[in-house]
Amino acid sequence: MRTGIITALMILSGTISAAHAADPQPQLTVKVAQLTLETAQKMAAAAIENCRKAGYSVAVTVVDRDGAAQVSERDTLAAPVALKISAEKAFTSAMFQSKGTDLENFPGRTALGTADAGLLFAGGSVPINVGGYIYGAIGVSGTPSGALDEQCAQAGLDAVSDDLAMQ
Repeated sequence: MRTGIITALMILSGTISAAHAADPQPQLTVKVAQLTLETAQKMAAAAIENCRKAGYSVAVTVVDRDGAAQVSERDTLAAPVALKISAEKAFTSAMFQSKGTDLENFPGRTALGTADAGLLFAGGSVPINVGGYIYGAIGVSGTPSGALDEQCAQAGLDAVSDDLAMQ
């Protein structure tokens, strides 16, 4: 009888251990991708340079995935207000993970735009999504149109996207 009890306990113990092994441990943390300061600066410089070549002085803001500014730069002759606008464009793009031109017709843009949340549903920004990672967004302001701003923002992203994809 004693052998039977020991055998039963061993089987029960094995069953409990197997059940615990099958239960995945809950995830306690998340890992997020973050651009280095140097990468964000390289993006901003490339966007400004692209706009300069087209004859425009602009402001550029690069934000992280939470919409917090990492880099804000204003070209020498860019209007001071362009800096705030570029930040709002980048923030909006990061929050919605969409290009600014795609958000111009967003259904809730009027209500959200008046919510004092720092959102601006206008062309001129692109999300920084590379290699399956969400890094944030880049926003540009200062050209005659949102589409032109967005071309410069895309040039900023293009300056680092290959390097980010290789990580």
